[in-house]
Amino acid sequence: MHNIDSILQQYITQGVYVVGVADGDKTNAFTAAWVMQVSFSPVLLAISINPEHYSYQLLKQGSVCSVNVLSQEQMQMAAHFGRSGVPDKMLVGTWAAAVTGAPVLQESLAYFDCKVSHEVSAGDHQLVICEVLEARQLNVGAAMLYSETGNMDNSTALY
Repeated sequence: MHNIDSILQQYITQGVYVVGVADGDKTNAFTAAWVMQVSFSPVLLAISINPEHYSYQLLKQGSVCSVNVLSQEQMQMAAHFGRSGVPDKMLVGTWAAAVTGAPVLQESLAYFDCKVSHEVSAGDHQLVICEVLEARQLNVGAAMLYSETGNMDNSTALY
């Protein structure tokens, strides 16, 4: 069973993202590797999130988020937003509000501004399906892949 994580990381490829959430003036962000496009028309993204986390509560109440694409050079940023219990995660990075009001990380390669469409239970996570309202490239670089993060998220402890 311990081998599952290493095989998943090597062969099920995905990017690494910082998802910014907002409920009015309350904002937060978290690192997500489980993000994927699920529809062309309308353009929909699925985001996997632990329903026990503070960010999930803001996402559920505010119904908006940004998906910010990290570059290969932003491993420390990925680690920072992947931690739970940090008093004010938003002190790291430069943030601007998207059209929806969701926080956008200005150092990211690109972002997708989204509104929540619906969600589906998926084991210990929720799949939140979001409609993309706007997308912009902010910077140039190569996107970080989850396979490049090693055990940054301590996922090997789960197997």
